[in-house]
Amino acid sequence: MRIFISTGEVSGDLQGGLLVDTLLQHAKAQGKSLHIGALGGTRMAEAGAEIVAQTAGIGSVGIFESLPFIRSTQQAQTKAKRYLQENPPDLVVLIDYNGPNMIIGQYLRRYYPQVPVIYYIAPQVWVYSPFRSNTQQIIDICDRILAIFPQEAKYFQERGASVHWVGHPIVDRIQGFPSRQQARSQLNLDPDCPVMALIPASRRQEVKYLVPSIFAAAQRIQGQVPEMQFLVPLSLPSYRQDIQGAIEQYQLNARLMEDQSLTMMAAADCAIAKSGTVNLELALLNVPQVVVYRLHPITMWIARYILWVKVPFVSPVNLTLMESLVPELLQEEMTPDRIVQESMELLFNPIRREKTLQGYQRMREALGSPGACDRAASEILTFAEQVNECE
Repeated sequence: MRIFISTGEVSGDLQGGLLVDTLLQHAKAQGKSLHIGALGGTRMAEAGAEIVAQTAGIGSVGIFESLPFIRSTQQAQTKAKRYLQENPPDLVVLIDYNGPNMIIGQYLRRYYPQVPVIYYIAPQVWVYSPFRSNTQQIIDICDRILAIFPQEAKYFQERGASVHWVGHPIVDRIQGFPSRQQARSQLNLDPDCPVMALIPASRRQEVKYLVPSIFAAAQRIQGQVPEMQFLVPLSLPSYRQDIQGAIEQYQLNARLMEDQSLTMMAAADCAIAKSGTVNLELALLNVPQVVVYRLHPITMWIARYILWVKVPFVSPVNLTLMESLVPELLQEEMTPDRIVQESMELLFNPIRREKTLQGYQRMREALGSPGACDRAASEILTFAEQVNECE
C-alpha cells in the first residue's frame, strides 16, 4: 500500500511524524507492507516517511508574510505532483497547511479522482468567519475529515461532510512526560529556582514580529526577579543565530535548547508563548502561559477593515472550549508592559494560577482520550482497504 501525506510548517511536521509512526506500526502489526511519501520535514523523515520536499520551514500567517515563500512553495508543489504521477498512491492524507493543500487536493480531484483523500486536522475555517466560504472547497476535495476538535467535527458534519472525531494527537504526545521536579533534574536546574519558558517562533515571521517584545518583557521580569532562569526552545536550526543574538542583546539568563522541548516546558513555572500547538502542550503539562501574536500592520489592517475578520480566540487552548482560559495579547496589546503584567500574575498570584489549572483540566477532558493517533491511523488504513476492495 502506498500513502502520500502533504503538510508544511513545524507543527504540521510534528503531527505528520506522529501519524507516520503510528501508521507504520499498525501496518506492521497487520502484516501489511506500507510505503509513505510526504511533503514534510525532519520529524516525518525520522518516523519513516520518504520526504519528497522539505516544507517544515515553509509557513506563514498573513498576506505580506507569505510572499517570501511563494517560490519555495511552488517548487514543493511541483515535486509533489511529479511524485504523484510517478508513484500513484492508494490514498492521500492532507494535514492542515491550508493554501498548498487545497492546490494538492484540487489537483488530485482533477487528475486522480479515484484516489481517496482524507483531511486530518482540517484548516480552521470553523473559527475564522471570513474564510468559512472555503468550507465547501475543503469538503469537495476530500472523502473524509478526521477532526481533532469537537467544534470542528460539529461544524463540518452540519455542512454535509463525512467526519470522524478522533481527538487531539497532542494528548498522546504528552503521555509519560516528566513532572516538574523530574524535568528540572534532567535539565540540571535548581528545583527551587523560578523558571520561565520563552517560546517565540516556529515561523520566520515570528522571529521578526514576536522575539523583540517577548525578550524585552523577559528582560524586565529578570530585573524584578533576578534569580529567574529562562529556557528557549529552538524550533529550527536556521533560527539559532537570530535568537541567540537576541538573548545576548537583552542580556537574559537564558538557555537555548534544540532538543528536549517538552522536558523544558515541563520544568517551567510559567511561559510566554506564541499562538499555536505549543499552547496545548503547555496546558497539558499544567504550565500557566501568556499567549502572544502579531502580524504585519498592513496585513492586520486588511483583515480588520476589508475582510472584516472576526476572531474569537487564536490559541487552541481557548478555542477548545471557546472560553478565555489563558490571556491572549494580540497585535497592539502585545507590549512588553502587558506581557510582564500578565506573566507576573500567573507566576505569583495563587488564585490566578489555580483558575488557570482548573481551566486546563476542563480543556483536557474536551480533547478526548489518549489514542488519537491510533484512531486516525486505523481510520486511514481501513478506508484505504475499503476503497481497494470496491475497485
